[in-house]
Amino acid sequence: MDERTRELLAIGVSIGAHCQPCLACHLGKARELGANDEDIQAAIEVGYMVEKGASTAMKKYVNEILKQDKTQSTPCCSDSNSKCCG
Repeated sequence: MDERTRELLAIGVSIGAHCQPCLACHLGKARELGANDEDIQAAIEVGYMVEKGASTAMKKYVNEILKQDKTQSTPCCSDSNSKCCG
């Protein structure tokens, strides 16, 4: 994969990850490598699509987990030694 394509990909990932410094960095590099506004906008739109898919999936998961028996714990938090919940 060439560097220009890599930077366009990173623009989309930056959008999906909500990383403003990443977006600024990769946008500048993509422009330096000759990416035009149309290519940059396409990468941004892909990032928005990924973000929307992840958000939709999380909303669905939240609704499902809220409907579960309130005494159930998730595997992540099933014991006090779990590291993932802080």
